[in-house]
Amino acid sequence: MRKKIILFFIIIAFLFFHQAAIAATAEKQNEPFLSAYPIDNTDFPVLYLNEPQLHGEAVWMLQARLRELGYDLAVNGIYSGETCNMVRMFHNAQGMSDSTVVTRETWQKLMLEEPSLSVSAGEKPSGRLLIVIDVTTRKLTLYENDKPIREYPVAVGKSKTPSPLGEWKIVHKSLNWGNGFGTRWMGLNVPWGIYGIHGTNKPGSIGSYASHGCIRMFNKQVEELYPLVSEGTRVRIVEEGQIFPQNFTPVKLKKKDSGQRVVYVQSRLKELGFEFDHADGRFGNMTELAVKYFQVWHGLPVTGELDEATYRAMGMIE
Repeated sequence: MRKKIILFFIIIAFLFFHQAAIAATAEKQNEPFLSAYPIDNTDFPVLYLNEPQLHGEAVWMLQARLRELGYDLAVNGIYSGETCNMVRMFHNAQGMSDSTVVTRETWQKLMLEEPSLSVSAGEKPSGRLLIVIDVTTRKLTLYENDKPIREYPVAVGKSKTPSPLGEWKIVHKSLNWGNGFGTRWMGLNVPWGIYGIHGTNKPGSIGSYASHGCIRMFNKQVEELYPLVSEGTRVRIVEEGQIFPQNFTPVKLKKKDSGQRVVYVQSRLKELGFEFDHADGRFGNMTELAVKYFQVWHGLPVTGELDEATYRAMGMIE
């Protein structure tokens, strides 16, 4: 009799653990099969439907922005079939190709599109505003009429993914993207990637070099800053107060180029008294004109392009 009781409990235990194993296997099968490395970069990454599925902060940003524009989808950071369909709908609405691949053009249109609901900006200071972020001190300072009125600690880009030095402006504002973007987002018009000032779910990173180039703030503090500034507010990102870095490797630059090196050239031209426009990384007509004026004044061939002789005359190389 005792052996029968023991055998009975062994059978019950086997059935219980067997069912639990089946349930766990089924649950695991329902989980998405994700790629090994998350896509967190901000340089307009290409996103597409894949197996294993693409995931990361770039996908989260895409989904949050689509949802903000009125597209009905879950924000989970995974490039799923649902996200794929919403991307196709967005492309169709923009008159683009019937594609589910997120390209540089997709990102640019996505970040410039107006949200379906306007966000109240709240009370703002009445004077001229400027945000200055120094990546060396990891401080963000808000100025009104050249006087500091707020200062906050921030996290900035790591050495491999630095924050973009230059003179930018806030081009869109968003609420509650969540995940690594915290409760507020203020996007900048950097021409070579997606950069902004935002909150974080990693408050321990504030005050360090930790991001993929964006500027992180404590959620409470970004919520304080958010209503004080509007779209169009100027943002200067500097290194020890300067836009031109200590170490510079020159390359030939000409009209229609863009990037961080263009910012350095524009900043140096302004230091030398050749005012044209903001150091925004876009080599356009005004930058070309400033380079030509500089070349005329220094007896150089007037090409409007940056070559070794022009860099040397500007004091950017020895």
